[in-house]
Amino acid sequence: MDAKDTAASPTDWHALDAASALRRLGVEDALTGLSFAESERRLAHYGPNRLPERQPPGRWRILLSQFKSLLVLILVAAAGVSVLLGDLYDAAAIAAIVVLNALLGYRQEYRAERAIAALRDLAQPQARLRREGSALAVLARQLVPGDIVLLEAGDRVPADCRLLESHSLRIQESALTGESASVDKDSGAQVSAQAELGDRACMAYMGTSVVRGRASALVVETGRRTQLGRIAVLLDEAIRGATPLQKRLDRMGRALAGASLALVAAIAGIGLLRGEELRLVFLTAVSMAVAVIPEGLPAVVTIALALAAQRMLSRRALIRKLPAVETLGSIGVICSDKTGTLTQNRMTASCLDTCQLRIEFSEFGPSLLSDKAVREISQSDLSSHSSAVLALAAGMLCNDAVLDEDPSQSGARVEGDPTEAALVLAAAGLGFSKNALEAWFPRSAEIPFDSQRKRMSTIHRLPPKGTDAPPAVHRLLDWIAQAGPGDRALFAKGAVDSLLEVCSRVWLESGPAPLDAGWKRRILEANDRRAGQGLRVLGLAFKPCFASTVDPSSASPADCSENGLIFIGMAGLLDPPRPEARRSVRVCRQAGIRPIMITGDHPRTASEIARRIGIDHQGGFLTGRDLERMPPEELQSRIDDVSVFARVSPEHKLRIVEALQRRGQVVAMTGDGVNDAPALKKADIGVAMGLAGTDAAKQSADMVLLDDDFSTIVRAVREGRVIYSNMRRFVTYLLGCNLGEVWVMLIGPLLGLPLPLLPLQILWMNLVTDGLPALALGMEKGESDTMKRPPHPAGESVFARGVAADIIWIGLLLGTAALGVGLAYWWQGSPKWQTMLFATLTVSQLSLSLALRSRRESVLALGLFSNPHLLAALAATFALQLGILYLPAMQRLFRTQSLALEDLFVVLAMAAGLLVAVEIVKAFKRFRSRTAGRLRAPGSRSIAG
Repeated sequence: MDAKDTAASPTDWHALDAASALRRLGVEDALTGLSFAESERRLAHYGPNRLPERQPPGRWRILLSQFKSLLVLILVAAAGVSVLLGDLYDAAAIAAIVVLNALLGYRQEYRAERAIAALRDLAQPQARLRREGSALAVLARQLVPGDIVLLEAGDRVPADCRLLESHSLRIQESALTGESASVDKDSGAQVSAQAELGDRACMAYMGTSVVRGRASALVVETGRRTQLGRIAVLLDEAIRGATPLQKRLDRMGRALAGASLALVAAIAGIGLLRGEELRLVFLTAVSMAVAVIPEGLPAVVTIALALAAQRMLSRRALIRKLPAVETLGSIGVICSDKTGTLTQNRMTASCLDTCQLRIEFSEFGPSLLSDKAVREISQSDLSSHSSAVLALAAGMLCNDAVLDEDPSQSGARVEGDPTEAALVLAAAGLGFSKNALEAWFPRSAEIPFDSQRKRMSTIHRLPPKGTDAPPAVHRLLDWIAQAGPGDRALFAKGAVDSLLEVCSRVWLESGPAPLDAGWKRRILEANDRRAGQGLRVLGLAFKPCFASTVDPSSASPADCSENGLIFIGMAGLLDPPRPEARRSVRVCRQAGIRPIMITGDHPRTASEIARRIGIDHQGGFLTGRDLERMPPEELQSRIDDVSVFARVSPEHKLRIVEALQRRGQVVAMTGDGVNDAPALKKADIGVAMGLAGTDAAKQSADMVLLDDDFSTIVRAVREGRVIYSNMRRFVTYLLGCNLGEVWVMLIGPLLGLPLPLLPLQILWMNLVTDGLPALALGMEKGESDTMKRPPHPAGESVFARGVAADIIWIGLLLGTAALGVGLAYWWQGSPKWQTMLFATLTVSQLSLSLALRSRRESVLALGLFSNPHLLAALAATFALQLGILYLPAMQRLFRTQSLALEDLFVVLAMAAGLLVAVEIVKAFKRFRSRTAGRLRAPGSRSIAG
């Protein structure tokens, strides 16, 4: 067959039987495999078996990306104009702030995304296969469709494969599907074409791991056509838009640029009409432009975000990109992966059901439910309950997990299959030791698990009568003898329906009884009920026998074969929720954040976990198959009602995130697997698990949880909200100060003053005397009700909810106060008039920063020492300002003059008056808010700015 004919374009390989798959790929004999010549030809056609590569951004590209902000570009332009005017000091000051801003952003983002490289690392470097009848090892990248590969425990699957032969094969697919438990595989399984990825029992996929058994398999897809390759392509194509912070700053930059140009044009026009000297007109216009633009704002924002990122790191959340800090405050939806994020990623026993009693395992310990009474139980309580002891014995003996009872370790540890380990740990929690039991009941033979039978059996020698065994062992021997004669006992576990096919009796507390139609119905109903609760259910059975044969075809119940068994009960297993998940979900909902579960697991399991942790599941669930049939418009209309999505693929996760974003939501996506990486990148905030997460997930995320604790996300969201509130504070402060400077520059000449402030003086205020206090305002602690308010809208302007009004009246008050002092000294003919105006503006801005710590609470209520960073900034800035006023070198540079003591008193009095004025306005706001609260109807709420 020609290689081109073998390019099965998208083929449902799982729906084909092994023979059809071989024919489709032109493989004549699975025992021989391809010839070397044919494999070379196919390699030339299909290309190497490796994932798509994407060149990570270089250092220069990362550095240049820091200059994309409109505000930064305006500053670069201002520096260029200053150079043209010969004002090198101004140009140097502006350039310094631009470079500082760029270096801070570069340092945070230097470790650029390398998710594709992390995905490539999942591909196994070598593979064993058959070529021309010989078994040999080759590099995995040399595999082609049609190769026959050999798999065994410990191998990583090197490509997407259709199983040809399998023996007790089990594969761990959690990184690809999101399911915590390894899954059984069967080459003979019949799978429908519509089956989801996690239900394709006859397939093995690239990047997954073989945990048990062996198999031979036909390579059907390689490279970018594999399931892992499709994720890599999705990840490469996922494009994230600008963050809310970047959008806000760009809108602000456009507004300020427009205002700056309008003012420059107006001032230049007025000056030329009055016949002023061209250089003076140009210098005045540039000074106005400098006064409008808050040169320190980009640096203040960047430094505030960097400091917040450091605080979050101390709380076990690593921020990979600075704008993500503020974006956290806008989050309205958290799309959480289930396995390893909301759950513990380990199977535990949830219940043990027998025909006459039930044991429930919970975070409070095991409890016995019998005759509608509930009580805590211990080993001594169980000693008289034959069904419970027999069920625990079956779960421990028919089990390959290894119990480590090292006394130096705290608690018992189990190595082996997660399902079997859960049974051993459940018994250990009730005081039963697998090791001790196996010492008295050693295994003599076994009938391994088979995917056709769906069960496993082990045969154990019974201790001879009269042996010096503990009382518990004698009781167990008595119950086994009550079931019949034998020198052996067979214990079995597996699917309940499969076990019932080989059972003839059922165990009651009084002993065995016939398994009639009524008992079968009750057992199957209990199985369905437990499965409906999202549990993985295992049936348990036993029988006494003689060691004459282990032939499964034997018809004699006395022989050690799988027939004539006694059904004991069933164990329900679950990957339990994290203890802190329910509390964190409750806090999220209280904060107006909607949690959504998106998982590759079974819908019933997902719904049960959602119920346990408090995620709204009243709207039912949607599966990946539902999403395939659903047009985008229908998904968008239903996305507000459904909070549980199960059996989903990476493409489905992307569709869900995009649907939420089209509804105007700011979306966070959490996850730990390779399958989560594209959605992590597409979401507004991608949150990866640091301990259990794959490299692909971490490299695709904006934030990495170092403790894999869901509550860390809640703390990070709170930090994001605090940062947003602080940003509104320092924007009010910076722009209010700038408006005061503009007012001085605009009105002063109209009242007869020469140029009121020099460009370098304005730059000093904007970068130093404004910048340090603004940065300290960015370190204010959040209000107590931060997580009791809805998230702020992503499209909200930073000027919304009264900020614009505050900027205007504060700026006008500040400018009028400084202008009044300057005019008073000018009319007196004092040469200090410009220095007094400059000093009044500067010191008044410092007092203003104290008042703006809160938009409503008074300075005294907040506490003068609750923000020590601000006090330090004020002290440092005031000292620097005194240096400008009194040091000769600084006087020459800034053209200032020394002020007398009475002059300083005037400056300080004006600053104190401004603080009092702002506090009076805040008191009026509090009074009006309280009055409105009394008049508001009971039950209504207000959202504080």
